[in-house]
Amino acid sequence: MTSTEAAAIALQDHAALWSMGEIRASDVVNAACDALVAGLDAPGLRMLAACTRAEADYDVHGLLPAALGELGLSFYPVGGEAGQEAAARALARRMLAGELTPREFTFRIHQRHGHELPLTERLAELDDEYGILEYGDRTVDQVNAEVTAEARRLAAHPTVPAEPTDSPS
Repeated sequence: MTSTEAAAIALQDHAALWSMGEIRASDVVNAACDALVAGLDAPGLRMLAACTRAEADYDVHGLLPAALGELGLSFYPVGGEAGQEAAARALARRMLAGELTPREFTFRIHQRHGHELPLTERLAELDDEYGILEYGDRTVDQVNAEVTAEARRLAAHPTVPAEPTDSPS
């Protein structure tokens, strides 16, 4: 994977995570800066990267959809299933990169989606299993291995079909 491909995936992940309330707007601006440094370029991306931390909370909402569109990336409206799936895939990549433990990953997925999102149902079940380990015959390492396998499954598909982006929500 080239550095521009990696930067595009990282920007898409940041956008999905921000859209679902997982990260701050300033994190999206930082990802836009990283994308520029990696070689991605579009007028909207430059405008997004130019936001200060103080402006980010106000301006990212308006700038992000256009910046992503110019790069051929998807903006996921808040609350949509495609956005929830994109955010889950982004969290899976973060776990595989060592930014989250398997337990933290399942907790965040379970807390955000419960058992309602089909894509992450098994992760919610595994989060439940962490809570009953002392009463069963499985070990933390066994559950961690299954969580890692689920994360790999999710991360293998970096994008999901986009939902309409007519009006950013």
